Amino acid sequence: MRPFLFGGIIATSNNRDADMNDSTTAEDMRDILLKVKTIAVVGASDKPNRAAHGVMKFLQDKGFRCIPVSPRLAGKTLLGEKVYASLGDIPEPVDMVDLFVNSEIAGPVTDEAIAIGARAVWMQLGVINEPAAEKARAAGLQVVMDHCPAQEWGRLGLDAKEFSF
Repeated sequence: MRPFLFGGIIATSNNRDADMNDSTTAEDMRDILLKVKTIAVVGASDKPNRAAHGVMKFLQDKGFRCIPVSPRLAGKTLLGEKVYASLGDIPEPVDMVDLFVNSEIAGPVTDEAIAIGARAVWMQLGVINEPAAEKARAAGLQVVMDHCPAQEWGRLGLDAKEFSF
């Protein structure tokens, strides 16, 4: 495992190279990030030293609307957004679901993402659930596993001027 620094957080991952460990390509990730506007962050944290907090802030700073999902924080406000207990509680359309949960929980959360009509599921570093990914793909969703959008941002050459919103 190689350590890396993100927003003052030292984390580790086996996946620090450009190769995808699933069928996702860099172009797939780029396509998702250029098309989505609203992201539900499942496993959102109010602790600034947690990756879920830093990545949500990063995505907000890039112009995305991020809606935090956390049963523990439901009803509170996090980074200016109301926190919901589940994806089904969010009263507006969600384009992408970003999962900061363990791999086992990714299955039920992916089911919820399908149910609410999300267009993409993005499983964070260390989150790999192939049956959930297959189910999401079969339902027409784009899927990314074991990657962080904040870390992929620069590698994918994303720039704010490319966005359509």
